[in-house]
Amino acid sequence: MRIPESELILNEDGSIYHLHLQPSEVAPTIITVGDPDRVENVTKYFDSIEFTRQKREFKTQTGTYNGKRITVISTGIGTDNIDIVFNELDALVNIDFNTRTVKEKLTELNFIRIGTSGAIQKNIPIDSLLVSEFAIGFDNLVHFYEGPVSENDTFIDRFIEHVGWNPNKSRPYRIKASDRLIELFDKEEYFIQGVTATNVGFYGPQGRKLRLALEDDRINDKLESFRYDHLAITNLEMETSGIYAMAHLLGHHAVSLNAILANRPLGTFSKAPKAAVDSLIRKALDCITA
Repeated sequence: MRIPESELILNEDGSIYHLHLQPSEVAPTIITVGDPDRVENVTKYFDSIEFTRQKREFKTQTGTYNGKRITVISTGIGTDNIDIVFNELDALVNIDFNTRTVKEKLTELNFIRIGTSGAIQKNIPIDSLLVSEFAIGFDNLVHFYEGPVSENDTFIDRFIEHVGWNPNKSRPYRIKASDRLIELFDKEEYFIQGVTATNVGFYGPQGRKLRLALEDDRINDKLESFRYDHLAITNLEMETSGIYAMAHLLGHHAVSLNAILANRPLGTFSKAPKAAVDSLIRKALDCITA
């Protein structure tokens, strides 16, 4: 079936609408970062860089590290941007732009998120590195697509009961990282394995109170105390569940890596956040190309 111009939007040069990328410019391994400035914090370690392109918050560089071709792209903050980035990257490899039809043979991409996060458990040290074995999504992105990622999930049912989840909010969902990719980062000397909660905002949704009163001012305490099947929620951020969900639905692989810059129950923050992120970048690159 031909995809109409209103659905698959291409620029005059034939590039995809938001990312301004051509199909040949995407590597099979893609590192996502939130901040456009963090793209070059990753690629400064590359052996070579093919190109740099930026449109709005979406900055892309493709190059090689230890002989492996890698694309690094910034997504901006939030799962709404993840929807744009993942659909367009998938389109670049799995849709023929000339015929506007889905290719018969689909390409699987490998996504590695390098991001920052706040711990929700007191025993997780500042500046530690965490790999998200699972994500629990408080966003509603996945509910707009057919094929829910966590039907009849007892973990979610128990979570809703434990926190007294407001039914006016979207139903949370749980999704696992790619087994293939998480094996690359299953190194206890580097990474803590955790369950990452993805929030729809930085302040109220993550239990931060400035001037506005919160709907539930005990939400972080409830997140900290939740346990099910030996699993506990370890950290909070704003993209991982969207990344895992979109990768799962589109047939790709994804894993999320986090530099823990804050410990929310202790009220502490990293004294060297740039060094913590740099350590994560260097360890991630070495694991990807080991």
